[in-house]
Amino acid sequence: MSQLFYLKECSSTNDEIAKFLLYGDSNFIGLHTFNQTKGRGQYGNVWTQTAGKNLAYTLAVNTQNILCSDFMFNYYTAMIIRDFLAKLSDSEVKIKWPNDIILKGKKIVGILIEKKKINQNNYFIIGAGINILQDKFDEISNAGSLLTQTGMQFDLEEVSLNLHEYLSEKLKNIPSDQEILDGFNANLFRKDLISVFEIEKERQNGIIRNADEKGELWIELEDEIRSFYHKEIKLLY
Repeated sequence: MSQLFYLKECSSTNDEIAKFLLYGDSNFIGLHTFNQTKGRGQYGNVWTQTAGKNLAYTLAVNTQNILCSDFMFNYYTAMIIRDFLAKLSDSEVKIKWPNDIILKGKKIVGILIEKKKINQNNYFIIGAGINILQDKFDEISNAGSLLTQTGMQFDLEEVSLNLHEYLSEKLKNIPSDQEILDGFNANLFRKDLISVFEIEKERQNGIIRNADEKGELWIELEDEIRSFYHKEIKLLY
């Protein structure tokens, strides 16, 4: 069983979800808003959204039934959200390692997954900011929305409910590590293509080859194949 709550406005759904775990009798408790005022991204980055145009959604998943590693859980979550948006938009959707979602070359989703102990239970806190109806991204050249990338208008509430049901259902039966890894790599953004990276403040050409089970990304550079953790390398696109 899963439950989905709504707030007209909140600072961060990842922070506010704890209040709803006091009342919920479920392994999957969701919270969403269309006006998040202080969204957080990976590693302290800020995730800014325009009120009434986009979705801020968090799902708290009790970890007691999750048998895979944290890295695999992160990969699988990104895969589920990618699959959901690919079906919704009927378009090619990719995962930018480790877990941004790219639609037609633009980032439309940022994902932040945290692990927290709340009321004696351990949870994965999955936060996703999804750009849906926003049509201008003046300061962020590589950002887009479902509207800008497909030309289609979507109902915010309908997307929220369907995403919650889809994510909750898919997380009940997590496939093997190898299946997750294969699926993640099959949809990896810029895989096997020459790309430009920023490594230690210098630009280099390289080719993404694969992501591994330890959460590292393997890139073929001019003279070697190297693995990188998040924030050790930046893909310029």
